[in-house]
Amino acid sequence: MRLYYKPGACSLSSRIVLTEIGLAFETIRVDTETGDDYRAINPKGYVPALELEGGVVLTENPAILQFLADAHPEAGLVPASGGLERARLQEWLNFTSSELHKAFSPYFRGQPLTGAEREQVEDRLARRIADVERGLGDGRTYILGDRFTVADAYLFVVLNWSGFIGLDLTRWPAVAAYRARIAARSSVREAMRQEGLITSEAAE
Repeated sequence: MRLYYKPGACSLSSRIVLTEIGLAFETIRVDTETGDDYRAINPKGYVPALELEGGVVLTENPAILQFLADAHPEAGLVPASGGLERARLQEWLNFTSSELHKAFSPYFRGQPLTGAEREQVEDRLARRIADVERGLGDGRTYILGDRFTVADAYLFVVLNWSGFIGLDLTRWPAVAAYRARIAARSSVREAMRQEGLITSEAAE
């Protein structure tokens, strides 16, 4: 099994889940800006991509995360298919992918935000983080309740981008506490260490 990744990108959530399950896997770091060779693996050009046995390649973060968790039910990282809780998991995966992730995207386009555009981008991101704050508003430990799932792996990675753009999460106290809680998880620390995002000492 081979994971194509970019340090700190959403592919980190796939690494977290692979680490959480305890699977052996290879990693290949890719340059999504100039990596034409990578398009032979994933023509879409972005990460993650997961290469399976026989050269089969799976893309799109929510699909990869659910595939890994369903293939290893003993890890307990997804609710059973067919029930409301599984729909809730997909609800949060889809929100993270289509709304929260997208709200962060303008900060990483390689061009500075200016004037009215910056205000619009900041307002949009604040609204989406407020959605997460409401989701955690009943004091739950994880986004679906009392159990860590693949939705937490993805949601954490995207919320953690706040550090890259200098966004203080303290105005959303439930979100700030959630981010810190997930960051303390051993699989998360190890995945971040592997990508050079934290030191080996911090991962221990």
